[in-house]
Amino acid sequence: MNGRGAGEAFDFHWPVARAGLPEAWRDLDRAVWRWMLAHGGDPATALAAGWASHAEGEGHSALPLEAVDADGQPLLDAAQRDALAGSALVEYRDGGASGATDAADGARPLVLEGGHLYLRRNHRAEVAVAAALRARRLAAQKPCQPLTDDDLRALFNGRWQEAEERQRAAVRQVPGRRLMVLTGGPGTGKTTTVLRMLLGLAREHAARHARAPQLRIAAPTGKAAQRLGESLRAGAAQLASGAQALGPEWRPHLQAVLASEPATVHRLLGSRGAGIRPAFHAGEPLPADIVVVDEASMLDLGLLRALLDALREDAVLVLVGDADQLTSVGTGAVMMDVVRAMEADGGEDLVRLDHCFRADATLVPINAAVRDGDAAAFTRAFAAAGTAAVRHPVPDAEALRRRLAAWARRLQDAFAAAGVADAVAADDGEALAGRLGVLRQQQLLCALREGPFGATAAAAQIAAHLRRWEALAPWVGNTWYPGRCVMVTRNDAAARLYNGDVGLCVVVAGDDGRPLLQVAFERASDAPGAREDVAGPGVRLFDPYTLPPHEDAFALTVHKSQGSEYRHVALLLPPDPRSPLLVRQMLYTGLSRARASLELWALPDVAEKALSTALRRHGRLAERISPGAAGA
Repeated sequence: MNGRGAGEAFDFHWPVARAGLPEAWRDLDRAVWRWMLAHGGDPATALAAGWASHAEGEGHSALPLEAVDADGQPLLDAAQRDALAGSALVEYRDGGASGATDAADGARPLVLEGGHLYLRRNHRAEVAVAAALRARRLAAQKPCQPLTDDDLRALFNGRWQEAEERQRAAVRQVPGRRLMVLTGGPGTGKTTTVLRMLLGLAREHAARHARAPQLRIAAPTGKAAQRLGESLRAGAAQLASGAQALGPEWRPHLQAVLASEPATVHRLLGSRGAGIRPAFHAGEPLPADIVVVDEASMLDLGLLRALLDALREDAVLVLVGDADQLTSVGTGAVMMDVVRAMEADGGEDLVRLDHCFRADATLVPINAAVRDGDAAAFTRAFAAAGTAAVRHPVPDAEALRRRLAAWARRLQDAFAAAGVADAVAADDGEALAGRLGVLRQQQLLCALREGPFGATAAAAQIAAHLRRWEALAPWVGNTWYPGRCVMVTRNDAAARLYNGDVGLCVVVAGDDGRPLLQVAFERASDAPGAREDVAGPGVRLFDPYTLPPHEDAFALTVHKSQGSEYRHVALLLPPDPRSPLLVRQMLYTGLSRARASLELWALPDVAEKALSTALRRHGRLAERISPGAAGA
């Protein structure tokens, strides 16, 4: 059925002329505009609804009535804004932030409140999330078994260092709370702090309920969830060893923490697909006493609402992430808004970590300057970093081609040193891990996905350079070849491969002695379907032709890199300073993926534009979270 047929079938009244609609609109925005007209909306309301849909597509939960286009012209004129308050399709509310809705108004598709126009579902989600977070903050109780200084020394392996003061504060303040937020940049010890917080929560739960807690740990993506589990296990091993190891009284609580299997938030909720209520919801709460969500900056408004709906009132929620990173690809900037609201009222349910514990702190001043939007400090920090931070202007496609050729040679040298084109025994886990480890050594990140300066085109050019390597001559013309790096783009729960997982094509000796191409991935716990019986610890092998949908990963978007770190990073920005993706959070997220050294491939004015432009997503979540909003 074509578009006109569908409209006729549902008795829509389709306008004959489409002239005059904004060029920036998507098909969905036009469909919303048509729907409003077909259901009795006036032209001003239909136009506003189309712009509200467009704003949602750009990540905003609401459209400010005073919004302007790229040329500074208002999206809605004064008469159009005034018409909204009288429209039968718009619920008009005063400026109060509580957002409670009368049942009689619940069917209206738009909500006008506080100078913002909402699609109904986004208004409901924003109000529900704020109410749930406020309730959790107010439900804090005095702990049954407060953590003493001696307890904190035990949890920090006998140490009491000034640099760990914020970590100790987070651990001390979490028992008895229903909501705790931990934020900080790379290298500030978020994961090790979370482990200690969980030990304190587990002991508090046991003291209050005389049983071990049901604990769940999750992240928005499978890769982030897997890395969280790995980090918690590594931290637990460190706490349990050495001269100042945890005492036996803490061991049951440590086991309770380690018993939790990492999962994506969707899997945690029992997601059944778009538009279908998950298995766990308000009427069927999640069987968990403590829930930790890492990389919370990647949560969108709808997913956080679903999570809060599914939690029992007495469950503890710990949100962890870097509030200065890029926000989710979906609606809202929930972590940023939550941190902003909680910092404003100075409560003890938020702790920001700011001390970097990395042995090589050369890049820390660069990240701090970007986070603060300080151009002068950024220039000084780059100069002070010496060869650890290099800038390469990339004004056009030819300059990019040269940079990509040099990058491919560097990658080829790394693969050669790791012996990626040489066959290895399928059970030689150490050799396979060495090959796979190349992927953590260097990574090209791009602000864009498509276009000549996007990750897709850059990855294709790197692949073309790499395939000319003489060591790969036996695989000329093949889709798969040693060194091909791929990223999974769709979850495969049976194989435990998830969107964002990165694998490397390697050569293993087949049963008949002939070389066999396999794709190596880092091991996930309890992962069926992979050749784990022969791959050795830490690595899984898959037949390339059995992988879920995937794409080359020689270059990644900055969004896709969230939750990962690499020894060396190159960040490519488009040469057009008008690109809407040139924002401070994108620059910070990309550069902060580097642990030791970085390259910035960008024109000076482009980098300056990104540094000076803070990402802002429109909505009222932050003000709704404030304690006074409940009675507004």
